[in-house]
Amino acid sequence: MKEDKDGHLNIEIDEQTALGVYSNLAVVNHSNSEFVLDFINVMPGMPKAKVRSRIIVTPEHAKRLLRALQENIAKYEKEYGDVKEQANNIKVNPIGQA
Repeated sequence: MKEDKDGHLNIEIDEQTALGVYSNLAVVNHSNSEFVLDFINVMPGMPKAKVRSRIIVTPEHAKRLLRALQENIAKYEKEYGDVKEQANNIKVNPIGQA
């Protein structure tokens, strides 16, 4: 990683990664040294779903991610109103653990 003289990190993203991966379900597991975040796209009426992306982070980075999400949700709700959560009837049986 390379920082400029002002301490800013120059981050690049390739075209394929920039397209992103849609996810409407996340499963989080952890061990003593890492958090594993599996992002899944569940389709209505389909009994099976595949993990579309897996991100593995340290506990420190997981906490930073939590804080960044909390801050961004607060900003979003200030501008657009409360995000309403719907009941989730999906039962997940993850295979394996971190």
